[in-house]
Amino acid sequence: MSLEVYGIPNCGTCKKALTWLQARSIDYEFINTKDTPPTREQIQNWVKSLGYAAMRNTSGQSYRALGEQKKTWTDRQWIDAFALDAMLLKRPLFVKDGTAVLVGFRDETVVKEKLD
Repeated sequence: MSLEVYGIPNCGTCKKALTWLQARSIDYEFINTKDTPPTREQIQNWVKSLGYAAMRNTSGQSYRALGEQKKTWTDRQWIDAFALDAMLLKRPLFVKDGTAVLVGFRDETVVKEKLD
């Protein structure tokens, strides 16, 4: 299994997820989305797997700065926005064997289920 974890190093949720993975000896590659933003093609594939709503970082400044028009955006508009500003992506985002399987880290049972 190949596992990529997309996020930023100073994100508390990312730190928690990485600690959880390390405690279970799960190999992963961490990709800092500030240093290496995902490509539009990657984002399109993630949206196909997870849907844009699950991928939105609704607690971030970038999201709040979008204004009210964001409520009527299409998948394509969200893909464009994610590609322009990776801070709009909820973190961490887990990609297993090339497919986005999970975003966020709240329920360890769900994480374990998605990564097994």
